[in-house]
Amino acid sequence: MRARRDCAGSAYFARDRRAGAAPVVVMGFSAASLRAVLDELTPADATGFVVALSGGADSASLLTALACPAAGSSRDLPVRALHVDHGLQASASDFRRGCERLCRDLNIPLEVIRVDVAIDTGESIEAAAREARYQALGARLQARECLLTAHHAEDQAETVLLTLFRGTGLKGLCAMPQRRAWAGGWHLRPLLRVRRRELRAFAAAANVASTLDPMNLDTRFDRVYLRELWPQIDRRWPGAVDAVGRAAAHCADAQSLLEQTAERTLERLRDGDSLSVRRLRALSAAERLHVLHHWITARAVLPPSTARLREALRQIIEADASKLPTITWAEHALRRYRGRVFLTAAHAPSIGEPRAWAVAHEAITLGETLGRLEWSPRAGGLDVERLPATVGVRRRRGGEALRPERRGRTQTLKHLCQAWGVLPWMRDALPLLYAGDALIAVGDLWTDADWCVPPGAPGMGCHWRNAPALL
Repeated sequence: MRARRDCAGSAYFARDRRAGAAPVVVMGFSAASLRAVLDELTPADATGFVVALSGGADSASLLTALACPAAGSSRDLPVRALHVDHGLQASASDFRRGCERLCRDLNIPLEVIRVDVAIDTGESIEAAAREARYQALGARLQARECLLTAHHAEDQAETVLLTLFRGTGLKGLCAMPQRRAWAGGWHLRPLLRVRRRELRAFAAAANVASTLDPMNLDTRFDRVYLRELWPQIDRRWPGAVDAVGRAAAHCADAQSLLEQTAERTLERLRDGDSLSVRRLRALSAAERLHVLHHWITARAVLPPSTARLREALRQIIEADASKLPTITWAEHALRRYRGRVFLTAAHAPSIGEPRAWAVAHEAITLGETLGRLEWSPRAGGLDVERLPATVGVRRRRGGEALRPERRGRTQTLKHLCQAWGVLPWMRDALPLLYAGDALIAVGDLWTDADWCVPPGAPGMGCHWRNAPALL
């Protein structure tokens, strides 16, 4: 059956009294109510709407309401749909065909994305599928487009309860935001204040066709189990779903204030790309934990558990000055060195296997995050006439030495690194240049004076382009 374009349904609004707040749907759902919410949520420079279309009733209703021309909008942005086929169940083809029929009826462009879901040890199939889905959607989102998902009020309440049962902190209780910057555009959830029954009523009135997901009937999944309980909760505590949603909004407000406070505190703690241990030590235990957590997440890194973060702080604060505590989790680490704490990769970088580099010719790449070496003219630099046709490039092995000053003495590389404060975990990333068995330079940090032309004479130097932070 062809979807009706009159987009039936009515809605009444009450604007939240806080300045700038989005309209709150208090009864019913319609294309007009959706447009009103989107007019509040959509950034001024957005270029279009992309609906994540599963084929279920919720996303089908979202797309149908959005496609209704009678609703009107102050901004007529193009609309398209994306459907992710996980291939996890026999009914996957039914979902795909249902999405194709709906988009054909609504004259909406549709792209079907097929993904392979890889399940790590200990990860649920729900989590793995969600991760694969959002990766695929993010890869297809164009600059400044808005991805729209059909998460509604019950979804929000379920998220709050499930995170609460896992012992989450305040940030977890904020649940899902209505808008977030994402994948070069934005992720909008315009239905978070709409009840499931309102979406079902709209779908029935507008003859929205959808496909039933058998997984939504399987109470082995936590969300399905909670959905079975909502009727009982509603009878006992009418309005509980909306109340939980309001609680999440209050938590989000509180979290925002905490993050603003943490950012102001970080301004006092920052020492380049690191934090001052002395200033961190002056904070209370609770402040340290919150500020460090904020610093990690602000750098787009998933922080460790609270217990692990507390242990990291204990080692950072209490370890002797001669110690170099390192606390690792997943692919990341916190390291302390000379009164500063650094967020790094878990594994120290290295330039890898030795290689040959033609003198005065092309550049040589050291690694994905280690930049490259280039030859460049340099007064007082290396004497090209004395250099072999190629030099060797390799990492340190221990015991290396060179004379960086013409009138100075020979110094070990270890001493030079200590004197300059080269970060210990970055020392294997230093590219050592050899002429035969002689160490002639360490990147563009030090050059052996015995291999250089007289001061002011034309020579050759090594330039380390896009070098990582070493000090």
